[in-house]
Amino acid sequence: MSRIHYTKPSVGELEARYVLDAVQNGWGERCYEYITRFEKNFAQHMGVPYAIATSSCTGALHMGMAALGIGAGDEVILADTNWIASAAPITYLGATPVFVDVLPDSWCLDPEQVRRAITPRTKAILAVHLYGNLCDMDALLAIGREFGLPVIEDAAEAVGSQWRGQAAGSLGAFGAFSFHGTKTMTTGEGGMFVTSDKALYDRVLTLSNHGRVAGSSKQFWPDFLGFKYKMSNLQAAVGVAQVERIGELIDRKRAIFKHYAEALEALPGLSMNPEPVHARNGYWMPTVVFDRELGITRDLLIAAFQAADIDARVFFWPLSSLPMFSDMVPESPVAHSLPERAINLPSYHDMTDDDQRRVIEVLRTLVLKGTRP
Repeated sequence: MSRIHYTKPSVGELEARYVLDAVQNGWGERCYEYITRFEKNFAQHMGVPYAIATSSCTGALHMGMAALGIGAGDEVILADTNWIASAAPITYLGATPVFVDVLPDSWCLDPEQVRRAITPRTKAILAVHLYGNLCDMDALLAIGREFGLPVIEDAAEAVGSQWRGQAAGSLGAFGAFSFHGTKTMTTGEGGMFVTSDKALYDRVLTLSNHGRVAGSSKQFWPDFLGFKYKMSNLQAAVGVAQVERIGELIDRKRAIFKHYAEALEALPGLSMNPEPVHARNGYWMPTVVFDRELGITRDLLIAAFQAADIDARVFFWPLSSLPMFSDMVPESPVAHSLPERAINLPSYHDMTDDDQRRVIEVLRTLVLKGTRP
């Protein structure tokens, strides 16, 4: 019986063929060919006019925030439940992340908490679509319009998710995606900046090339200090193949989640990733949250999964609990409660039914043991 990993990429002959072409021919005049194709194809999939391939989602967020003018003295509101990569670019620019609590069902930003956190220093709202779950974009965009604040979408984990028929990442001022090896589609490492705002796109494009303006007649002339977050042509070759397979990759993630949900729905006291009637969840990471009354803790879950030779991936710690943000004391009881009683479930594309059965059996055993009179 082999170990069940929580995630691994789905790559095959198409990716290998494109990468070999990039290795053999992607130099000189063709050195950006796959990057350009990847950007064009991903933008088309997203339903937006502009995309810039980056070395990471963190880089896409950093450049997008810089292009919005976020800097020293500014504040950006985001959920306390997040991976640190969402908050780090705010600090790079000298701004302050302001953490607020999350909703208990979606584990994403609570719009009412966002409203209460707005101050004269607030420069943006960062909506992170956690594990494929969607923030309440209707409410957040309305707040943004009311206060004149851009809403940024961190859609690192939301490839395949949609809000009222629009792709996650396409609704705000800009969206940022991750193609890390754990994600639904991958380039190994990498990311993407997307927007429908031409002026914002032009600013980020210049920033992404060390401050050199596209079309400038002066060779090697930067107009201001920029960044170097470019994706390689080799990575982009993998990305081109992945976009061509994107429907298949998303469908498989959704099928894996459905299998889990149907098998676990009869068990009492647990909830999983929600899918509102007006939305579609890409279900990057199927997650189970247990009611407190069950007494099933993070440590119990980790031990049970390890005993069954299954990788245990814990729920994100609240950002305010990390040492670099120890001076922040937000009121976020939901964000602090969730990781104590939640677990991410394995969901790689080539999981077998037997693999999922093994995972389900661990959860069933824990729940029935905990609820047995």
